[in-house]
Amino acid sequence: MQIFEYHPPIEPWLNIVHVDKDIIVIDKQSGLLSNPGRAAHTFDCALTRLQQAYPETLLVHRLDCATSGIMVFARSKKAESHLKTQFQDRQNKKVYIAEVAGHLAEPNGTILALLMADKENPPYQKVSPLGKSAISHYKVLEQRPDSSLVELTLETGRTHQLRVHMLHLGHPILGDDFYGDEAIVNARPRLCLHATELSIIHPYSGKTLSFTSPHPF
Repeated sequence: MQIFEYHPPIEPWLNIVHVDKDIIVIDKQSGLLSNPGRAAHTFDCALTRLQQAYPETLLVHRLDCATSGIMVFARSKKAESHLKTQFQDRQNKKVYIAEVAGHLAEPNGTILALLMADKENPPYQKVSPLGKSAISHYKVLEQRPDSSLVELTLETGRTHQLRVHMLHLGHPILGDDFYGDEAIVNARPRLCLHATELSIIHPYSGKTLSFTSPHPF
């Protein structure tokens, strides 16, 4: 099992994009956990940092520690329930940008590969005929000399879905120290995966709100 070394970024402490009486939206840094892990040294995370200023803050969804980008939090149980239902029922829109190894054969496509936990190697996931349905869509935005910038959207939200799906396609995400080989890990100083857009239905007004963050790749 891989030992998790955790050194969360300090600057900026938090990048808050939006606050109202029901929700808080942040642009999470790569290297910051969304919520605390089991170990004491993982207490410092996006959730606990927000709770220092807004004690009522509640977790709605997660981004992997190494993934950066837009996250929404709730400020009441009612808002939490409303937002979690949206995520479960796929009523919201989530768009990611990734830099992946190599050039994809097609400019866009859909990845259909069942995913399940690798019980012999937690917390890794793997493609398996015994897994749960997992659907990802990709669109090539730019071809670089040895890599491609792609837009990724999810129909399902399995753990590590985009990372495992792109690996399965033969184009692992650069900087992925979970699923990449030595060359992929060393290709970039961080995981090149960014949650660039999130659209939600506001739990009070019922209006659709979209939040964006430019990718750093």
